Amino acid sequence: MKRAVAVYEALKAANPVPTTELNYQTPFQLLVAVMLSAQATDVSVNKATRALFPVASTPEAMLSLGEAGLTPYIKSIGLYRTKARNIIATCRLLRERHAGKTPEERAALEALPGVGRKTANVVLNTAFGQPVIAVDTHIFRVANRTGLAPGKDARAVEEELTRITPPAYRQNAHHWLILHGRYVCRARNPACAACVIARFCAWPEKTAAPR
Repeated sequence: MKRAVAVYEALKAANPVPTTELNYQTPFQLLVAVMLSAQATDVSVNKATRALFPVASTPEAMLSLGEAGLTPYIKSIGLYRTKARNIIATCRLLRERHAGKTPEERAALEALPGVGRKTANVVLNTAFGQPVIAVDTHIFRVANRTGLAPGKDARAVEEELTRITPPAYRQNAHHWLILHGRYVCRARNPACAACVIARFCAWPEKTAAPR
C-alpha cells in the first residue's frame, strides 16, 4: 500500500485534478458517451456527441430519434450499429424503469443493454462521485506492466487496485491511471523517460533509469 501511495502522489503532483476526456453535461450524456467509447477513441466520441447531444440530450429525445435517426450521428465510430441498438434499448429501459433518470446503482446500470462493469464504474465514479475504479485496457496494461496491481483479467485488476488504493485516492485513481496509460505508458513505444512513476515500476523492459 505504501508503494501505491507513492505512485498516486507522483501522478497527483503531475495532474492534481484529473477527469475524463469525454465531453458531457449530465449523467445520461456520460453514459451514452462511455457506451460509444468501447473500441473507439475519446476524440472520435467527442466529435460525434458534439453534434448529437444538442439534438438528443435526454432518453426521451434519443428515443424520438430511434436507431435510424441516431445512426448518422455515430456511424464514424466502430460498431455503431450495435451501439445504436443498445443506446435506444437503454433509453427505453431508463424511461420504463427509472423515470428517465440514470441510476446510481451498479446493478441497475449493468442491467442496461450494452452496459458492462467498466461502463457502470465510469458513470458511478465520474457522474456520481462514487470511489470505484473502472479498469479499461489502459489501466489493465499499467497495473500489470508496472506490477502495481497484477491480475489475469479486468475484474482481478479492479479488485487488487481497490485493495491497495487507500480511500483518499480511490476517487481519482481511475483517471490518473487511464491518462497515464493513454499518454505515457502506451502499449507501443511507452514514454519511460517521461514517466513520473518510473522509480516505482517493476517492468523489466522499461527504458528509463529509476528516478
